[in-house]
Amino acid sequence: MSRKAKLVLYGVLLVCCIPFVFPTWWINEIFAFSLLPHSMTLDAYRQVFALQPFGRQYLNSCYIAVIVTLGTLVVSSLAGYAFARIKFRGAGVVFVIVLAGLLVPNEVTIIPLYRMFDSLGLVNTHWPLILIPMLGAPSVLATFIMRQFFITLPRELEEAGRVDGLGRFGLFWQVSLPLARPAIGAVAIFTFLHSWNLYLEPIVFLSSKDKFTIPQALTQYVDAYGGAMWNVQLAAATMSALPVLIIFVLAQRQFVEGLAQTGLKG
Repeated sequence: MSRKAKLVLYGVLLVCCIPFVFPTWWINEIFAFSLLPHSMTLDAYRQVFALQPFGRQYLNSCYIAVIVTLGTLVVSSLAGYAFARIKFRGAGVVFVIVLAGLLVPNEVTIIPLYRMFDSLGLVNTHWPLILIPMLGAPSVLATFIMRQFFITLPRELEEAGRVDGLGRFGLFWQVSLPLARPAIGAVAIFTFLHSWNLYLEPIVFLSSKDKFTIPQALTQYVDAYGGAMWNVQLAAATMSALPVLIIFVLAQRQFVEGLAQTGLKG
């Protein structure tokens, strides 16, 4: 594509972005009934941090999402490789049972999980928000994606590794895993996004504002009468979308390749 054609394309895309960016201009005058804001101010963003410890809550969501993503990648890559490459009795049945975890709604398991974590003294901590996604349905989906990718790898690669004296873990770590970068990118984005948007578990397990995550924090911006402070909520929501946008921009190639290469190959 020529430089002129690229400039025209980027110009068209920039114009198309205006409807999506416009709400951030309109935050402080959401009830003004005017197409364009009369004044530009960052007061709504200031109130986000003044009304509650949003910085701490933002940090909570960040570190929880990072830990969940890394833990899920470890669990799903090992489990996916085992289901794809290690032959053992009942492997198909076990895999179907694991996939059945995707059919169980979170609302069904939340009460037993609450009682379990309460008995361990982990209520009002971040451990439930880390362990449940890492070992629950998001990890099952990640395992499925990793398994489908590992199945597509030629077996000749592992045979060559065995000739070089690699054991099972060596074949996984030095041969298969480095080739699974597209699948890892797809799993990382899915997992991070799920953890970042997690809502049911935080409202069940957390009660202290300094431990809240962003989805739960967004519901706390209300006035003295219990009505939503829409301008402040929109400002907080705008900031909450930035990490997901940054991660997708950085890993979009791996994301697309991962989805393309993890088809339903048996």
